[in-house]
Amino acid sequence: MTITMYGITTCDTIRKARTWLEGHDVPYRFHDYRAEGIDAGKLDGWIGKVGWEKLLNKGSTTFRELPDKDKAGLDEKKAKKLMLAKPTMIKRPVLEVGDRILVGFKADVYEAEVGK
Repeated sequence: MTITMYGITTCDTIRKARTWLEGHDVPYRFHDYRAEGIDAGKLDGWIGKVGWEKLLNKGSTTFRELPDKDKAGLDEKKAKKLMLAKPTMIKRPVLEVGDRILVGFKADVYEAEVGK
């Protein structure tokens, strides 16, 4: 099973998730949004599985610093445009486990979904 983690290296939650995966000898590939960006097709797939509301991190510094007009009237199309323009607005980590998507990090969920 191929596992890919999406996020940014400076995120504390990413560090916790990576530590958990490495501590449980779970092989994974890391995709850094800042270095590699995010593809519109990939984001569409995630939105189709978990919804844009779960993916858009309204608590992120990047989102909070947006002008009010950019935050007003959020819908899927607008949220997708924001996340593609500034992928740091995507909740972290996003973990692709085969054809499943996990958003955020909770040790018990990782244990159930990818633990050995």
